[in-house]
Amino acid sequence: MSVHLPRIALIEDNDDLREEMVFFLQSRGYAAWGASSAEDFWKRLHRNPVDIVLVDLGLPGEDGFSVIEYLNEMSGFGLIVVSARGGQPERLRGLTLGADIYLVKPVNFARLAEEIDKLWARIQGDGASKATAPQDTAPPQKWSLDAAHSCLIDPDGKALRLTAQEFSLLQILYRNPSQVYAKEILHDQLFEYDEHPETHRVDVILSRLRKKARDQHFRLPIRAIFGKGVVFIDS
Repeated sequence: MSVHLPRIALIEDNDDLREEMVFFLQSRGYAAWGASSAEDFWKRLHRNPVDIVLVDLGLPGEDGFSVIEYLNEMSGFGLIVVSARGGQPERLRGLTLGADIYLVKPVNFARLAEEIDKLWARIQGDGASKATAPQDTAPPQKWSLDAAHSCLIDPDGKALRLTAQEFSLLQILYRNPSQVYAKEILHDQLFEYDEHPETHRVDVILSRLRKKARDQHFRLPIRAIFGKGVVFIDS
């Protein structure tokens, strides 16, 4: 497996913040460059390929949501939202469109580097698995998430309606089935970053989701791994 650092692009219209973040990333050894708008980013991308894109949402012209959606369709990019918009609807929309991580400004740069490294390790791990796995035997996911109707659909077509928080939580787990997510990581992606995350907030969402599923005789495809976290089991 390659150990090279990821190539990074930052789309940020605040000149000072963009220069500061690019300088920090370059000082950490990343090959990084910045763009002041989506249009500027698209013009430079073909000459300066990248692995991970940091995207602000409130951009002039084409907004960050559109960038995330298009890059996700292209595939091959790690996507991190870095935005002042910390509301649950924005988080849900960003993750639904394909963002891997959602960070709220102001972002601690050291923490940003940690998230980049974690995402890059996951991307490389996924790439290694795809390179070694038989290309004609991987089964499709049996479960699905319906964003339009905010529901989880089981292999038999039965649907479980979800609240915004429940959908957002399942969206994170669903994007990487069989990957165990620590509750601290889930907390950071669902709520604002906190040095001392209140993981009981994640427990509350999971508890309500499980109760709803029991009441409706719906089998949830999520499992709690003691001492490690939560995982989506697509089987």
